[in-house]
Formats: sequence, structure tokens, C-alpha cells
Amino acid sequence: MEETATPREPVDSRSVSVTVTSPDQMRELGRRLAKLLRAGDLVMLSGELGAGKTTLTRGLGEGLGVRGAVTSPTFVIARVHPSLGDGPPLVHVDAYRLSGGLDEMEDLDLDVSLPDSVVVVEWGEGKVEELTEERLQVVIHRAVGDTTDEVRQMTITGLGDRWATADLSALAA
Repeated sequence: MEETATPREPVDSRSVSVTVTSPDQMRELGRRLAKLLRAGDLVMLSGELGAGKTTLTRGLGEGLGVRGAVTSPTFVIARVHPSLGDGPPLVHVDAYRLSGGLDEMEDLDLDVSLPDSVVVVEWGEGKVEELTEERLQVVIHRAVGDTTDEVRQMTITGLGDRWATADLSALAA
């Protein structure tokens, strides 16, 4: 007897909108977000160059209590920041220079790191979604062009059962 595919239910999602007006506020948002994260969480960051993805990740690192300065891993692609305590390590990936999907990222062993770490991927759209349906997507919008405007409009969306009951509204405070 041949099995037929059953349609999948849509992935549950929760969203919150957040406005930040300075790099310090972006780091503070990262520290607050870190309180919601645990080993096995995937966070995908997207936004223009200079939107604040690395600044947010720096705050995540501070909130998670990891070792080492969190800086952009653009040229090394990925950095692992071990925990200074009993929390999970932070794996910080910058997929900007990678053109392929998950296949090209396979050498990074993110599927192996994910269960024990918090994995943050900048520019991960179309590249890491296959790792897990349960992820946090952070989209950062900023004014483009010749501007000194520090205001960032962000949408933070939790996908999957992991985020169905998470209180993302605490991030908007």
C-alpha cells in the first residue's frame, strides 16, 4: 500500500515590532532577547548593511555571558563564543559572502552545533531555513542613503512550537 503525503499544517508564528533609536538600545535589545534563548535556538538576522545585525548579536553575547568580543565574522564566516558559565555557546555566522544554500554552509556543521548552541546567522535567508522550522527571524529596517538616522524598525517573528508560547512582547519594552 502506497503512502500519500499529508499536507503539513502551517508553522505557528508570533511577531512583535520594535523601534530602536541608537546602537546602545540595539545592544540592550540583544541582552533582553538573550534571556529568551536557549541551546538549540536558531536566530536569523536580516537587514541592510549597517542595519545593526552585529550590534544586536554583540548584545546577545553579553546577555548569554559568552567569552570573546562579538565582532562581525564576515571574513571568517563563523565564530564560536564559548559560555563563561553554564549557558550555551554562541555560534555567530555571517553568510553574506556565501551564495549557495545549506549545501554551501554544510562545512560549518551548523546542524551539529545547533542542538547545544544558540546559532545566530546574519544574511541567512534561503541558506539555513532547512536546519529547523523553529527559529526566530529578526528583520531590521533602516533609512538608506546619505543619512545619520539611527532609528531602526524591527520585526521579530518566532516560528514553530518553540516560539508559540514565548512572550516576545517583553522585547518591545
